[in-house]
Amino acid sequence: MLTVGMVLPAMAQQITEKDKARAAALVEQMTLDEKLDYIGGFNSFYIRAIPRLGIPQIRMADGPQGVRNDTRSTMYPCGIAAAATWDRTLAYKYGEALGQDCRARGVHILLGPGVNIYRSPLCGRNFEYYGEDPYLVAETAAAYIEGMQSKGVMACIKHFAGNNQEWNRHHVSSDIDERTLHEIYLPAFRKAVTEAHVGAVMSSYNPLNCVHMTENREMTIDLLRDRWGFDGIFMSDWNATYSAVGAANGGLDLEMPRGRFMNAENLRPALERGLVTEATIDRKVQHILQTLIAFGFLDREQLDKTIKEQNPYSDEVALEVARGAVVLLKNDGGMLPLSRKVRDVVVMGPNATSVPTGGGAGFVHPFSTVSVAEGMQLVGKRLRTTVLDPETQDEAARKRLVAAADAVIYCAGFTSKTEGENFDRTFALPEGQAEEIAAAAALNPNLIVVVNSGGGVDFSQFGDRARAILMAWYPGQEGGRAIAEILTGAVSPSGKLPISIERRAEENPTYGSYYENVPRSHRKNATQSRVCYNEGVFVGYRGYDRSGVEPLYPFGYGLSYTTFAYSGMKIARQEDGSYLVSFEVKNTGRRDGAEVAQLYVSDLTCSVPRPVKELKGYEKVFLKRGAAQRIEMRLPREAFAFYDMDRHDFVVEPGDFLIQVGASSRDLRLKGTIHVD
Repeated sequence: MLTVGMVLPAMAQQITEKDKARAAALVEQMTLDEKLDYIGGFNSFYIRAIPRLGIPQIRMADGPQGVRNDTRSTMYPCGIAAAATWDRTLAYKYGEALGQDCRARGVHILLGPGVNIYRSPLCGRNFEYYGEDPYLVAETAAAYIEGMQSKGVMACIKHFAGNNQEWNRHHVSSDIDERTLHEIYLPAFRKAVTEAHVGAVMSSYNPLNCVHMTENREMTIDLLRDRWGFDGIFMSDWNATYSAVGAANGGLDLEMPRGRFMNAENLRPALERGLVTEATIDRKVQHILQTLIAFGFLDREQLDKTIKEQNPYSDEVALEVARGAVVLLKNDGGMLPLSRKVRDVVVMGPNATSVPTGGGAGFVHPFSTVSVAEGMQLVGKRLRTTVLDPETQDEAARKRLVAAADAVIYCAGFTSKTEGENFDRTFALPEGQAEEIAAAAALNPNLIVVVNSGGGVDFSQFGDRARAILMAWYPGQEGGRAIAEILTGAVSPSGKLPISIERRAEENPTYGSYYENVPRSHRKNATQSRVCYNEGVFVGYRGYDRSGVEPLYPFGYGLSYTTFAYSGMKIARQEDGSYLVSFEVKNTGRRDGAEVAQLYVSDLTCSVPRPVKELKGYEKVFLKRGAAQRIEMRLPREAFAFYDMDRHDFVVEPGDFLIQVGASSRDLRLKGTIHVD
């Protein structure tokens, strides 16, 4: 019996009253100048030391998919790839391995995970995040945080909140109504704080409802601290602080990379005038110190010399995540896995001989990489693999090789130059790639396209030209090996989409509300750009269900080399008011493989407009051919709740709810109705 929520140990550090008392004693011994210096970063990625009080220097590092900043490190698959595994245990191991990488370098705080919701494929940092659904994002993030913090490394969840685009990110206000904020954009942060006990939270660059997060008291003090009980460090993103007094009174503990605003020069006069109190400064220092104490940073060396910087365990996890993340989107005529009849294979395209990754904070310098071309040569040894290089071979020779091959693998997509931090990308593939795919298809119909991207792309330009399509995301240093294993059949694909992929850009629910859409003539502050999230809670598959538009590839979708059957659904009410949903999944195909069983809840009668269905449970199970597994998923009362704007809280309205289970949001095999009191 496999039960959701039972696979991960709870090993996160929690701040105790003893930690708080020790921190308070240190604060009492600090001078005002020491305190004012302490709430600003030092040397770009450090919290300064105070040797006389035994407070060490604290080192931070980017980022979500590997340790960067003055080091080489394991380059893991990107965040959206981790989400595409739909595997909590694997997300935990991902965090655990990252924790080991940090300890091997003496890093105390890793600046991840990133949990901003995927609204649109255009956002340049989608690749760092975990997709469009708040439940999937929250579950993935919590497992990652618990894994990392189990190794004595503090996670820093980011970017709080509403950072869903990169264009003009310092100045564009995300205008989000209260219900949408709590149902869609905050659940991952809430779970990270209240259940995973994340040590630090990082602000976003953008204003939220016209107030920057580093001085947004309603969000950082009233919600994060008072309502959720967060006792850790609230830090700014790098240069995401915009005032001294506003940030000081608005809840910011630590300004990074230095005290550009929250410094002695600005805050001493504010203290003298009574605009800021010393007690406010003390609270900031207290928050920082009590968190460092809870993680043991004042009592041990962070550097663990028993862990190798080039860590075999980390390499193994990177490969395992890459294998589980690849989504098989299309496989006409069973093109994949490559049959024994296939002997000559051509690998081509701009990403064939490199391992692409997104740019910015998510970029990592690995010790070694395996490209798709290298992977095919390593894994597909029975094959004759020819790698085509747009530089060393003339056009006529290239055409002959493509036409003569038994199969052609075209590696398409983006790179750190075309998708990354501080800029947004196009929906279409980079210039010229769709045309190259069409040209290859004209020469050889047995075309396989491997796409590297942080989200959906415009498949209308080339999708019908390919017999098979793999969504490979940014698969990390072992990505080429994992992709080759899937292409050759050594591994059956098991990734599922953590996003919906539209047929056309215009069909996305946020199409009319991604860029500035609040007329400046309608507001007093005419200099600030604003984006009103007009789709409300109907983002991603929620929006497609509402509009009736059929996405090209729906949320939760992914093909396998085997087949699965669902049966025997039972729903039982528990004494605590929760419901236990159980059912059987059987591998009915000819190969071993893994399936992601997904559970969706629908409120059949409600006083407010609600999504047609919402993901509230999932489990990934590996089954040998012919084998079956009974799965249990528990639905707590909150699984039936929505956020009530009048009560400013989540509520459950009594009534009937539809429970559906299946292989994707559009492939639901079992259903049952319950009445919730």
